[in-house]
This record gives sequence, C-alpha cells and structure tokens, in this order.
Amino acid sequence: MKNIAFIINPVSGSKETQSAKKKLPKLIMQTLDAEQWLPNIAFTEYAGHATELAYQYARMGFDAVVAVGGDGTVNEVAKGLVKSYQQSGISRQTALGIIPMGSGNGFARHLNIPIRPQKALEMINHSEPISVDYGLANGKLFVSTCGTGFDAVVADNFAASNKRGFMTYVQNVLKDVFSYTPQTYHLVGDGLDVTHKAFLITFANANQWGYEALIAPKASVQDGKMDIMLMSSHAILGSASLALRLFAGSIDDSHFMDTIRAKEVTLEREEAAPFHLDGDPVEMEKDIHIQIIPDGLRVLVEKRF
Repeated sequence: MKNIAFIINPVSGSKETQSAKKKLPKLIMQTLDAEQWLPNIAFTEYAGHATELAYQYARMGFDAVVAVGGDGTVNEVAKGLVKSYQQSGISRQTALGIIPMGSGNGFARHLNIPIRPQKALEMINHSEPISVDYGLANGKLFVSTCGTGFDAVVADNFAASNKRGFMTYVQNVLKDVFSYTPQTYHLVGDGLDVTHKAFLITFANANQWGYEALIAPKASVQDGKMDIMLMSSHAILGSASLALRLFAGSIDDSHFMDTIRAKEVTLEREEAAPFHLDGDPVEMEKDIHIQIIPDGLRVLVEKRF
C-alpha cells in the first residue's frame, strides 16, 4: 500500500468546477485502486495552505501528493514538495500528482493528464513518477511559465475578476490589447546579451499558458532549459494570425516571435511592471534572475510500459 494525499483547492476554477470538487472525495474513494493506494484528503483554507500541507505530507513520507485545482494550486503543492526535497535527510521520493480542476490547467495539459477528474484518477492507478524541471524567478518557483509584458497584465486582470473560465480570459485580453504600451527589455547571461522591445516575454518550462494556448510549442520539461518567447512590439499588426498560431502550435514560426533557449538569464526592465508565475500575478523587482532547475521535481504521469 502507498500513501497518497489529495489537496483540494475549493475556490479555483469556474463555479461548476467548484461545485464538482465537493463531490470529489466520494469519486476518489470510488475510483482509486484501494489495493494500491491509501488516500488522505484535505481542503485548503487560505493562500499558501497547499504548500504547508504538501510539505507536511512529504515529511511524513507520503508516496504522492496530488494537487486538485489549477496551475496556481499545482505551483503551491510543488513548492511544498521542493522544500521537503531540500531538507537534509529527506529523500526525493514524494511525487506530485495532478487532478486538473482549475482554469487553464497548463502544466497538466503539457503532461497529457486527463482534464476529466475521473479519467485523471484512473490514470493515477496506472501511473509512474518521472523527473521534470522547474524554474525559479528571483527564487520564486514556477513549473510551467512565467513572464512579463501583456500576458502579465492579463494575468493581473484575470486574478482580480469575479469570474473564471476561457471566455473571461478572452475578455481580459481584448480589454487591454489595443492600449498596451510595449517595453524595452534586456536579457543577459548564458552567453546572451539581447535588447528587445517586446509586447511580452514568456519564460517557458512547459509549452503553454493553459487552455491549449501553446506559447512555446517545442518547450520540454526534461531538457534542462527554458524557451524564452519574445513577441514583437508590432505584434498587434498580426494579432489575428498570432491567435490562430497560438492554438495551432505554430506561433514560434511567426515573424512576430523570436525564440531563445537558455538555462538561466537575467531580465532587466525599464521599470517594475506586472509579472506572473504560472499565470498568477506576483510582486517582483525591476530586474529578475530566471533559471531552470533540472530534474528538480517528481511528477506522476501515464505509465509508459
């Protein structure tokens, strides 16, 4: 028998998703293989609670801790697990599992984890842990993407909205897309010295923001590098084609996009501005050091053989 904990964020996602989470403990007991897993279920009560719970479960020697929510919940649980890995004498065996019940669910989609809760639970029954990379931005963890520019402004507006879901995300994009003023950015480190006036810059460990919006189609969570996606300050001129390419997985072929691959860089900005980690807005200094930590996290995925 293996011990597994489910950390459920009751407020992430749409109202329908929040309602579904109330029924999730019953679904867990019905679907999880009782001969393989011994489950423990907890609901978060405040921001940062998932990190505390994940750390405690890992210290107790749990085999897996499952984040039930969106990318923000996954981020919090990952922080708790990484903290446990860093403690002396603690083995790096506790794996991160995901039941994607948030808004964009970008990290889960990248890992091909089913979006339907029952299917995701069934996958856990025949899963295996793999090692993946994660990122740090001025010491703050991200698993999927981080960035500045227009996407960070959208993340800020989306977090402040009373509604969730794809249409709310689109509405926030349309709200500011024509009035946003691009900044000039300087990237240095890892052999780079690049100055670029950009509409946005995304530092991608995984391939998407969420909702299958593939901002970095060729990004891998197992290559020890990030794909730095720089969207031209003139991107508004090609906004329609960029939107199509974003969901078709070919945005990196657009002449409005530049791609740089690196292990670590320092982003120098003209001034402090919105920044996001895994889609959640954060306060960040003007200059930001961003790096990839190779094989820093264990994650449950579909068993390959």
